[in-house]
Amino acid sequence: MTWGIFSDSSCDLSSEEFENYNFNFAAVPLKIRVGETEYTDNQNLDVNEMLSHMKRFKGASSSACPSPEEWAQEFRKCDQSIAVTMTSALSGTFNSAVVAKKMVLEEFPQKRIHVIDSHSTAGGIVLILRKLAELISEGLNFDEVVDKAQAYTRTLHLLFALGSYDNLIKTGRMSKVAGILANSLGIRAVASNTPEGEIKVLQKPRGENRALSVIAELMAKMKNMAGLPVVISHCNNPVGAQRLKELITHVCLTKNITVMETRGLTSFYTESGGILVGF
Repeated sequence: MTWGIFSDSSCDLSSEEFENYNFNFAAVPLKIRVGETEYTDNQNLDVNEMLSHMKRFKGASSSACPSPEEWAQEFRKCDQSIAVTMTSALSGTFNSAVVAKKMVLEEFPQKRIHVIDSHSTAGGIVLILRKLAELISEGLNFDEVVDKAQAYTRTLHLLFALGSYDNLIKTGRMSKVAGILANSLGIRAVASNTPEGEIKVLQKPRGENRALSVIAELMAKMKNMAGLPVVISHCNNPVGAQRLKELITHVCLTKNITVMETRGLTSFYTESGGILVGF
């Protein structure tokens, strides 16, 4: 029985992430549209070129989830497939994968397919995918892997601080006056995902250093982090990511920390300087 684990490209992982495991892996790309240009969020995307275009472009940019057929192409390759998507509260990606599941099971009723709503993105998805790899390597059957992965998903959190409010202003999610004021005051709002996968602002510290300290402090309060895995994703902010890694090591008592660069979709929303932490 061949296994496949799949995600949308908001996981920020390359196709080589699980190359030493005995299963298929793919990150199905989302699309980002800036003016008349459409960027595909794959490994060939020049993220900085896209961000520069967004900054120059006066109108609102947008993103689009993978089509059901794009998911179906991956599901058809394996006997048993599990997909992990970004939160369904903010994207149609989960629903698209569910439609693909129904399509493929009508064609191949013997296949096993499950779609997990991460209620998260970036590092949150990475942790679920790594847990799936661990469970599959233990030789568990499909139902056992699904049950344990779903239970693990419910234990995870995501905290983040955006690099800029420009995109929120352009897309109408934040008023221009409020955005300009927040940028000028150096406010780096720290937000989290809710259990339903929506966004909740927790604190509004001024300056990046204070925002990073707030993230580490909140992590320690939200769960016992000792020895647990953490994934830090950053958009053009390696210095901030390293600083946060040091804070987490000290405050949360864990050294099990991965630092990654964001790809297209996550960079589109966080913008340069943004940082996300899955734990």
